[in-house]
Amino acid sequence: MSSGQKKYAVGVRFWLKDEQGHFMGAGRVQLLEYIKKFGSITNAAKEMKMSYRQAWQMVEDMNASAPEPLVEKILGGKGGGGARVTAMGEKVIALFHQLDEKMSTFAEELGREIVF
Repeated sequence: MSSGQKKYAVGVRFWLKDEQGHFMGAGRVQLLEYIKKFGSITNAAKEMKMSYRQAWQMVEDMNASAPEPLVEKILGGKGGGGARVTAMGEKVIALFHQLDEKMSTFAEELGREIVF
């Protein structure tokens, strides 16, 4: 790289979509991971600094778009109404992370070519 040239990186953010629109993105995956961790939509929402209403709407949207529910309400739970990530939810989390890793690798390779 000669003097004055600058190298750039490529960053990638992506969504999985269905026919109706956005189905799964990084924020939704994070919400699923926090629901799994805390066993509660309320506590997951607090961790993400969002309202319960926002979190519940995201869960309902994801469940409506998925072939099977990703989150189920359960009795009890830590700190209030409980919820659990289903086996389908676990699959979606794993798939998203696999795709994210592939996209990041691809973006890194593309970034090696960008020099001005």
